[in-house]
Order: sequence, then structure tokens, then C-alpha cells
Amino acid sequence: MRVPWAQWGEPLAWLYNISLAAGLISLPFAQNHGLEAGELPLFAEIPIFIVIAATTAQFLLTIAQRLEAPLYVALWYLIGAFVWTTMNLLLGSFILPYTIPGINSAAFHGLYIHYIVGLWLTPAGYVLIYYFLPVAVRNPLYAHQLSLVGFWSLALFYPFVGIHHYLYSPIADWTETLAIITSMLLIIPVWTVLVNFFGTVKGRWDGFGKNLPAKFLIMGSLMYLVGCFQGSTEALRSIQQPTHFTDFVISHSHLTVFGTFVVWAMGGLIYVWPRAVKRELWSWTLGNWSFWLITVGITTMGLVLTAGGLQQGFEWMNGTEWLDTVVRMKAYWLVRTLSGITMDIGMSLLVFNLMMTALSRPAEEREPVPVPGAAPIPAGGPAE
Repeated sequence: MRVPWAQWGEPLAWLYNISLAAGLISLPFAQNHGLEAGELPLFAEIPIFIVIAATTAQFLLTIAQRLEAPLYVALWYLIGAFVWTTMNLLLGSFILPYTIPGINSAAFHGLYIHYIVGLWLTPAGYVLIYYFLPVAVRNPLYAHQLSLVGFWSLALFYPFVGIHHYLYSPIADWTETLAIITSMLLIIPVWTVLVNFFGTVKGRWDGFGKNLPAKFLIMGSLMYLVGCFQGSTEALRSIQQPTHFTDFVISHSHLTVFGTFVVWAMGGLIYVWPRAVKRELWSWTLGNWSFWLITVGITTMGLVLTAGGLQQGFEWMNGTEWLDTVVRMKAYWLVRTLSGITMDIGMSLLVFNLMMTALSRPAEEREPVPVPGAAPIPAGGPAE
């Protein structure tokens, strides 16, 4: 089924990209809201909001006119991602910068910035892996009901976690405690989705060596496990005391945003791109190099930032001068830079591989792959 106003697609894409480019160019010229993750000026935020709202309407109308009554879990998360983000943009673009002052502004900003991560990046990432992992490994989803437990627990618990980076602040203590409790409860959606992912690939591990999309998707799931463990535990007061304002928090951000959601997007892209351009992937070897360079890079970065952050935090607690701790971080930051270069090389090789895939000769016609679980039809047709 097609979206109701398909002709809007290209104009909306142009409007979004031009508005985003104009907003980014304006930032060095002091056109800045001064709000983290909401820096863009109003002339850029208004058209971006229009694009997201129009896209949301397109998707909702398309899904409402579906031919099959049940909703696959990827559609649940698609609806959530766009509806929640449209609402969040109202908060971050038009309400928060103008109407909420002082400490309340900081509290609501904590909600806004976490809604970007938990109610946009997270459900949008789930859309990718819940669709591409079953088709990549050619196995049905392990448990659809379990996936809905993950969806509704995310919807119920995540809206309250935004203040868990503001412990020991003038924000009301009860809101900090609520953020801690709901941060720990996020273990429920994390574990439900991970059980679903690894249950889906059960019995298919022997084919992973040559299955590039599945390798990216599962690697992202492992990073998701580690990153979310960090995120929940650092919400505890006893853990946040040595980790706040250190690279431990940066490690958590990198492992979840890049190590999980960007890597899932890469896995989906590697699956879709050859089929979209009707070509074989130009070089499997180059794709495998991309996978390992990105995996080694993000793993090293996560480990070194975690270790450096913990060292710096405990030194602060012991009274070490701030400048002395910065000097000792230089070795950690050097390794971080090298691991970042490794990731950049891996991504550049992936982009080159996809470009060459589009420019190469079309693949020969192949036999259609049967749907997993369907009985193959004999060559001579059905038995009489």
C-alpha cells in the first residue's frame, strides 16, 4: 500500500535538508537557542517541524488503511517514533526556549533531550532491527507478544527518566527519585527486545560468517546491551557520583547512539541497497573489513572512555586537582582518537562499497528465495 500523498515526498525531503543546512550554517553567526540538541534557530525549526508532522500524518493514514488488521511490531514502533517526536518538537522548539525559566528549564530540558534518544532514536532503531533481522537470518520473529511488552514498557517508563543526569541538583528530590526508579525499570524493555533478537537468530548462527546485514544487527544488539546497562546503572546516586561530568557518560552515549542505532542502520542499508539497485554487493571482503573496523573501533572507544571516566571521577572524589586529572586523560583521549579514525575508515569503506555496488553491472537473474517457513513447490508443480 502506498502513502496517500506520495507527491509530497521529494518536496518534503528538499525542505528538510535545506532547512537543516540553513540552520547549521547560521549557528556560527550567533543564531543559536543555546539549548543542547535544540540549537537551531526558529526559521529552521518551523519547516523541520512541518516536515516531521506531515510525514507522521502520511504514515498514520497509510497504516490506518492497511489490508491486514494485525500490526507487526515494527509498525508499532514506527507510529510511536513519529508521534512522540512530533510532540517532543513542540516542547523543544516552541515551548522550552521561550516560556520555562530557571531550574525548571533545566528539568524540562532533561526530558526533551532524553525524548530524542528514547522516544525517537530507540523506537526508530527498533523499526530497523525488527524488520531486517528476521529477513536477514530468514527466521520468523521469536515472540511477537514479547515485542509488545517491550513497546509498552518503553512507552510507560521512558518519559520519566530525563532527570537522571541531574541528581544532586536543586531539582525536586522526588523527581530525581522517580527518574532513578524508571531508569532501572527500563531493564524490562531492554531485556525483552534482546531476548527477542537472540531468539530470532536461534539455529542460524552457522550462517553468520557470510551474512553481513545480520552481523551488523547483532553487533549493534550487543552494544545496546552494554550501553543500556551503563545508562541504567549511572542513574543510581552511588554510581553517578564518580561518573557525572566524566567520559563514562560519553562512553554510554557512543555505545548506544553510534554502536547501536547507527550500526543497525548500516545493517539495514547493506540489506536493502543491493536489492534497491538490483546489483550484488560490490565486495563482500570490503564489507567485512568495514564491519570489523567499526566493531573494533567502537568497542575500543567504549572501553577506554569508560575506564578514563571512572579514573577521573574517583580522583575528583579523592580531592585531586582538576587540571592534574585532565593531564592523565591525555593517553585515554589519544586511544579514543585512534579508535575514532578506525571507525571513520570503516564507514568510508562501506560508503565506497555501496557506491561501487550502484555503479557495477546488474547481477544475473537469480531464483526467487522462498519465504522462511513456506513449503517449497516441486519443480513439476503440485502433486496430482
